[in-house]
Amino acid sequence: MKDITINPLQIAACGLYCGACKKFLNGKCPGCKENEKASWCKIRRCCQEKGFHTCAKCDKDVKDCKIHNNFVGKIFAFLFNSDRAACIRYIRENGENAFAEKMAKEKQMTMKK
Repeated sequence: MKDITINPLQIAACGLYCGACKKFLNGKCPGCKENEKASWCKIRRCCQEKGFHTCAKCDKDVKDCKIHNNFVGKIFAFLFNSDRAACIRYIRENGENAFAEKMAKEKQMTMKK
């Protein structure tokens, strides 16, 4: 298993930190950017189409974004106590490096609700 490292490139489009994900660390997932099987993810697709690394680059507030706040995302948030919108806000306020550092230090792939 890989170690959790500080790497802003391991931030998923939606704000999750792939660098602390068990599947990523076990080599079973290449992470959001490299995962061609994740073509179903509308957030990933939207960011790719706009040339953004994450939703933090978008002018739209994630709370108002229908793509970011879809049904699947709400179920994910409930099941995993995840607050991806808080992740995006943190990235906007502090930058990707600070977010990657925070998630690596806390060994978390998301901020908790």
